[in-house]
Amino acid sequence: MFLSLSLSLSGQRSVDYGVFLGTSSYLGDINPDRLLYSPSPAGGILFRYNFHPRQALRTSIFFGGLRANDPGFNLGTVVELAIQYEFNFFPYTTEGKQWNYTPYFAAGAGIAYIIKTIPVIPFSFGFKINLYKNLGLEAEYGFRKTFNDTFDRIEDPATKYDNAWIHNNDWYSFLGVGVTWKIFSKSGGCPAFSDVDPKRKL
Repeated sequence: MFLSLSLSLSGQRSVDYGVFLGTSSYLGDINPDRLLYSPSPAGGILFRYNFHPRQALRTSIFFGGLRANDPGFNLGTVVELAIQYEFNFFPYTTEGKQWNYTPYFAAGAGIAYIIKTIPVIPFSFGFKINLYKNLGLEAEYGFRKTFNDTFDRIEDPATKYDNAWIHNNDWYSFLGVGVTWKIFSKSGGCPAFSDVDPKRKL
């Protein structure tokens, strides 16, 4: 968070703020292979520092429910703080040509509270589009490796076939859409964005 604050103060023209709404789901011993299993409401906020039209650093706080179609499983809510490196496949900025778009991929590290605090590795992929002036819309699917096999209360599978995807650790995921906006001083410039389309008239 201190890193996010310092980046925000140093270059507002390169900063995006956003909100995320969607669903969260669980992957583990009760559900070994279905990616959108018993989805629950999810949401969050994010802060993105764009240091190049193809690269960014993102901090996010996401939360969502985790449940299963099993009477003995009801975890409640997961709360996650994560930082991710984000790579755009095409040059992208909400200051450029309207309807600019790009698919993207992100990965990083974080911590999550699910009954207890655990480390996680977040992976995400999605699609961004520049809607209007400094406003962007993005759709994203992200999954998290937790290094923990106890939050579904099943430490060992009943059989060798009841394993979570990639070893026996429990996972969770987020799927949804985000809206981002940019706040900056018109008098400031950013040379890192010189290879992006000419700016639109505001």
